[in-house]
Amino acid sequence: MRLTRRAGLEVPAVAAVVAAVVLGPGLSAVAEPASRAVAAPEAGRSVSRAVAPEADVAHHGRISLREGRIEVRLRTGNRGPSPLADATVRLRFSAPLASWQPLPGGCLRADSRTVLCGTGPLRVAEAARRTALELRLTGRPAEVTVRVDTLWNGGASDRNRRNDAHEVLVLSTGDAYAF
Repeated sequence: MRLTRRAGLEVPAVAAVVAAVVLGPGLSAVAEPASRAVAAPEAGRSVSRAVAPEADVAHHGRISLREGRIEVRLRTGNRGPSPLADATVRLRFSAPLASWQPLPGGCLRADSRTVLCGTGPLRVAEAARRTALELRLTGRPAEVTVRVDTLWNGGASDRNRRNDAHEVLVLSTGDAYAF
């Protein structure tokens, strides 16, 4: 087995590459971070590096508020180029949610003001995944700010974060505010 020498450490080349790819930069307990550990290719062979997939996750929808009840209709799509096995959308509310209430499948409460929902598989350029939430808030606020963003996208890089991070001010009129 060949050894790679970096920063005064000898690390088995295969272990360094495997740990960097599987655990990611800075997470390897046995090898150097991927940014520093590079396996030297044997003569005549090239080393292929694992590259994170790229996907453009986009969230769009409508939010309305009336008498302390907030409705969120969300569509999450993927403009590619790589499909995603799953993504997690985070919805953060400026007002606390009522203490107990049912949530749709795939959603859970992270804290008193945050709900997380899994999208399921997001294939490239196919119909967007729909999420519908009807939530009660504590009290009857006149307005609520809702922040919608992608918490996790399966480790893919997303060069266009503008279409998956929104902040919407919703007035308690019953009108639907689009984002």
